[in-house]
Amino acid sequence: MNKNIKHIAFLIVGLIILNIANQSIYKRFDVTEDQRYTLSETTKAIINNVNSNLFITVYLEGDFPSEFKRLQVETRQFIEELASENSLIKINFENPDDQREALIKRGMMPSQLTVEEDDKLSEAIIFPWAEIFYGKKTTVVSLLPNAIMASQEAQLAKAIENLEYSFSNAINLVTQNKEKKIGIITGNGELEDIYQYSFLSEVAKKYRLAKFTLDSVATNPQQTLQDLSGLDLAIIAKPTEQFSENEKFVLDQFITNGGKTLWMIDNVQADQDSLFNGAKMLAYPRNLNLTDLFFSYGIRINTTLIKDLYAAKIPLATGESGNQTQFQNLDWYYHPLVGGNPNHPITKNISPVRLQFANQIDTLTNNIKKTPLLVSSVLTQKVGTPTFIELQSIADEVVENDYKSGNQLFALLLEGNFNSAYKNRIKPFETALYKENAIDNKMVVIADGDVGKNQILKGQPFDLARDKWTNEQFGNKDFLLNTVDYLLDDTGLMKLRNKSLTIKILDKQKAFKERTYWQFLNVILPLILLFGFGIVFNYLRKKKYSK
Repeated sequence: MNKNIKHIAFLIVGLIILNIANQSIYKRFDVTEDQRYTLSETTKAIINNVNSNLFITVYLEGDFPSEFKRLQVETRQFIEELASENSLIKINFENPDDQREALIKRGMMPSQLTVEEDDKLSEAIIFPWAEIFYGKKTTVVSLLPNAIMASQEAQLAKAIENLEYSFSNAINLVTQNKEKKIGIITGNGELEDIYQYSFLSEVAKKYRLAKFTLDSVATNPQQTLQDLSGLDLAIIAKPTEQFSENEKFVLDQFITNGGKTLWMIDNVQADQDSLFNGAKMLAYPRNLNLTDLFFSYGIRINTTLIKDLYAAKIPLATGESGNQTQFQNLDWYYHPLVGGNPNHPITKNISPVRLQFANQIDTLTNNIKKTPLLVSSVLTQKVGTPTFIELQSIADEVVENDYKSGNQLFALLLEGNFNSAYKNRIKPFETALYKENAIDNKMVVIADGDVGKNQILKGQPFDLARDKWTNEQFGNKDFLLNTVDYLLDDTGLMKLRNKSLTIKILDKQKAFKERTYWQFLNVILPLILLFGFGIVFNYLRKKKYSK
């Protein structure tokens, strides 16, 4: 009796100890092959900055295609991993059906999916969005990439790959206290504000924007340089007027003092609006006086235009029907549709980018790392300038032998130690901020000034990601936003965009062909085995107890 009491007492004490240990010790194990649920050090650092309740609402609840339930499950598992790292992160899944209009007003546009079930196609609407609330700040997270994919399965795989970056980026946005400062350079005929609105309005959600004119260089260059050096990034969008030596020196010293730069440069005067107005225009080299500056960084922007057989379309009048003019969207080879580098976080998984009358970049050998970002197809032709360009040339028959110039480089990331273009040269003016070189700096150069130029519709700026006439979608906005994020990223956050996972997708055709086999294996065979086990068990039981 005493022994039994002792055993029961030990058992109770043991259970109490196990229960205490279970409450105080918590450990999750990631046994996946690609460690998809293991948070990166960057993500851990970001969510450790959360010091008050952060609410994540995911609108992936309700009735939607079964294959996208995979996205729901993966999203839930990932944000549960975030919550396990920081208990202040609260999770909620909501059905969007009864709040669709409110979600659309907050910028969460629905996605239309084609669903195949029992050899029948149907359409389904889902809201692949999450919303994050932190104090008085809020932001939204897109759970589906905008990139053009071969199939919905591929789109789903990319969405799952992008979960960590999407959520980490959004949480970093609402938790950071100090906003980085970006200067939009003016004074040399750059793009007007209305033509940069689509791009810059998105940038302004994350960073502090301010216009910065170089006009003051003429009267007080030292003060201008000092003011410019207080910025983290300078955006130079399609300058059309020549830079003076003083202005170049200010930009050069901004770079050597650690400032990041995004250049969108047209080295040829050619504009689509001018062509539409006159059906013919003269394209000629534009002298911006920047050649020696870029040469010191190891690049040269040429004054040739590139025609590419893989191109965007433009609308042209092709006839009349009654009193109505008939328009047709035709390929315009002066507007290359270029792919991004799939191995770099700036351009991974983005849609093709539309360029307009783009120039080609040559690279020179030096100690700066150069990473191609935007590259043409192999079916290109170089067009020297000056030259006349006519709209009617769009009807000319394509001779493929004329398009053998190969891949052309349009956008380039430069990283490393930048030497001043004025090293071992007479300085335009003296300044105490002068440095001969920058340590570990970076810049992006795009040989097209219109890459960030949005169209105007009824006096209002149109979305940069879409053409107002052809309704084609492009990756221009995503490319530029990723570029800004990469240039200003000092946490390694953008590297999460390169995360690759092995997502096993169901082969629907194979599953349909082999469905009888799998139905038998999963439904009939277990019943046969169970029935056989029952017979054998009953036989052995009778044999044992009949003796």
